[in-house]
Amino acid sequence: MTDTNRREFLKTTSAAVTGSLLAGLAAPAIATPTPEEPTMSNAAAAPVQPKPLSFDPAKLKGLSEKLIRSHWENNYGGSVKTLNAVRQKLADALAAPDTPAFVYGDLKREHLMRTGSVVFHELYFDNLGGDGKADAALRTTLAQSFGSFDVWETEFRKIAASLGGGSGWVVLGYGLHSGRIENFWLADHLHAPVATVPLLVMDMYEHSYAMDYGAAAARYVDAFFDNIRWETVGERVAKARAFAGASP
Repeated sequence: MTDTNRREFLKTTSAAVTGSLLAGLAAPAIATPTPEEPTMSNAAAAPVQPKPLSFDPAKLKGLSEKLIRSHWENNYGGSVKTLNAVRQKLADALAAPDTPAFVYGDLKREHLMRTGSVVFHELYFDNLGGDGKADAALRTTLAQSFGSFDVWETEFRKIAASLGGGSGWVVLGYGLHSGRIENFWLADHLHAPVATVPLLVMDMYEHSYAMDYGAAAARYVDAFFDNIRWETVGERVAKARAFAGASP
């Protein structure tokens, strides 16, 4: 390479390097942001904690402590554990962009079912532990909706009898949409009346009575009525009416 060619080569190379440096200073490279994967908030992902019994299970009439503790620990407690596991699976599936929609849908169905089980069990246990005697105000409230307190009780018991030997719930509920208080037949944890606040909940799954009564579901229904904590029912009625903006 001649001296002239060498000088031209160095001149051209120097200009190119300088140009590159100036371009880099004038317009710094910006990394393309990668979309963040959706994650559950800390509050949404927080585990559900089991709710302690609000009464002494050794003091119920006609329902043994062994039955109640087994029901609370195994059936209700099992649903709490499963619900937490499903919630974690949902968080993981949502964070994975390749999770098929049908897989996520199956998890949401399980989420719905386990949530229903946990909530209904908590309502059920909370309306136990009383003397089974409704005060005059509650008797009047139910009479206004059913014609008489006895008519309400007759229907509630008949629904329970229809579920004996199978599964489901009997629910006395306040309709936020209609303003009516009605009894409902529920086959499982997945389906409940829309916009309805449960006032009195009775578990009719066999695990709620078989240990004490075997297949004699009617005897369990009698025992349930002997242990209703009507004070809790009254509080639920007041809260539902207040939420709906109805007069007490």
